[in-house]
Amino acid sequence: MRLPRARHEYLLREVTLRGSVRSADVAAQLGVSEVTIRRDITQLERAGHLARVHGGAIALTSARGPQAAQELVGLVVPSTDAHFPAVVRGMEAIAPSLRVRLVLGVSQYRPDVEAAQVDRLVSLGVRGLAIAPTTRGRSPEELAGWLRSVAVPVVLVERRIEGLTSLSELDLVRTDHAHGAVVAVEHLQRLGHERVALGVYDQTPTAPHVRQGFATAVERLGLAPGPDVSLSKGTDPGPLRAELEDLLDRCVATGTRAVLVHTDDHASRLVESALDRGMRIPEDLAVVAYDDENASLAAVPLTTVSPPRRELGQEALRVLVDRITEKDGERRPPRHVDLLPRLTVRQSCGAAAAAPAA
Repeated sequence: MRLPRARHEYLLREVTLRGSVRSADVAAQLGVSEVTIRRDITQLERAGHLARVHGGAIALTSARGPQAAQELVGLVVPSTDAHFPAVVRGMEAIAPSLRVRLVLGVSQYRPDVEAAQVDRLVSLGVRGLAIAPTTRGRSPEELAGWLRSVAVPVVLVERRIEGLTSLSELDLVRTDHAHGAVVAVEHLQRLGHERVALGVYDQTPTAPHVRQGFATAVERLGLAPGPDVSLSKGTDPGPLRAELEDLLDRCVATGTRAVLVHTDDHASRLVESALDRGMRIPEDLAVVAYDDENASLAAVPLTTVSPPRRELGQEALRVLVDRITEKDGERRPPRHVDLLPRLTVRQSCGAAAAAPAA
């Protein structure tokens, strides 16, 4: 067991190097109880060497935002699978350095549950909310009225409702998915493809932006129109299988040898259908997926557009803390932050994995 002085030196060294430490990690590393480490952190805070936060400590130089030991911040997302877990992890990673504690609510894509989660978080005393609101079944005016009625600052996450001033006045952090589709089509065009097909699962908020970026890239690059198929969710494999077969049939009939598919789950199933009929990937059909959830695990590892989910969560929390801590009379203009996705090159498009990402 290390002596208190040695533990204190270790804690200060780790905080200096990393900016923050977790009590549980230090306790495991030093072979002492977490209670002992929390006591050490308290003593070092009293001596003015670091700042204590929930679960650990941060360097005094890294503290920004709220000056109290901790602020409560709410996060409401539609689900805890697919896109949003990495967003949440990004927020968690920087929460200690911003001196905040996150409280999570999940809406299950239901506006009534979403409103109840927001009310619950506000009643708990959160100082601000990051929300990825459910847009399906709601008019923009209805959504804007509700969001602007929330009693604490709000930052929209991965949402943009065009053409409504009352919503544009809210802070917003999102991925530029249209840019991601442009990057994908440009990559395929550089590989020599003059016609690119599109398969899109249209029941996601991402889908319209993928379609927009695809159309922009095809027109700008002067590509020939390729097949365009709207895909089902896939819980019932029958309809989706038929849609994928239709997409492959149309690709063969039109001489199309490249396709962009949203999501990567749909792209994986397309690859399986192509392999079942004897097609070679990427020789007969180059495939680029959109999402990068499980793309590397496909039968042929998928080249994919990779949204910056973790970084998006971090930026959204920074914007929210800035809004929470602004002084009266010094309100900053609304901030709209777009983060650009990148292309992760794997085997399914026929390019070398070392090719530069766009």
